[in-house]
Amino acid sequence: MPETPSPTIILASKSPRRQELLQQMDVHFKVVLKDVDESYPEDLKPADVALYIARKKAEAFDDVLHETEIVITADTIVTIDGLILGKPKDEKDAFDMLTLLSGRKHEVITAVALLNKHQINVFHDITYVYFRELSADEILFYIRNYKPFDKAGSYGIQEWIGHNAIEKIDGSYTNVVGLPTFRLSMELQKLLSA
Repeated sequence: MPETPSPTIILASKSPRRQELLQQMDVHFKVVLKDVDESYPEDLKPADVALYIARKKAEAFDDVLHETEIVITADTIVTIDGLILGKPKDEKDAFDMLTLLSGRKHEVITAVALLNKHQINVFHDITYVYFRELSADEILFYIRNYKPFDKAGSYGIQEWIGHNAIEKIDGSYTNVVGLPTFRLSMELQKLLSA
């Protein structure tokens, strides 16, 4: 009986942090990017927004996927008081977001979609992040030195702010970085053994 070729994993993300996490999981993958409109229906709850966008990103590969390929897509959102904090438009936007997060708890939700020729599996993880009170000077220092304009909520937990301003987290650390690696590992194993 011919051996089934092992699947090719495609990561559809330009995020260096997601790429690094997959490498640390010892997953061999290639990066393939597609432009996807990330708009979503206004009435969705925050977790459903992340799930909707992750699914949309995966479905962009529907017509080009080969039998032996699995696509991984993800979307991370930061939410507080029912508001979704996306990537900041500019320094003022980043300052406003970090001021809102200062001294409070917020949620980071990462949704992941796994797509092959036969099925799509979409799941999400939630981590609660607790910020200490930040001064305006600290917020400006962080924005000007770390330029978090490509990050939801205007911060990267693996940077200065994570070491100096985050008191604790409740949940997966890697989920905040951009991929819930434990859950992803479990779901990938299920898909590969199906």
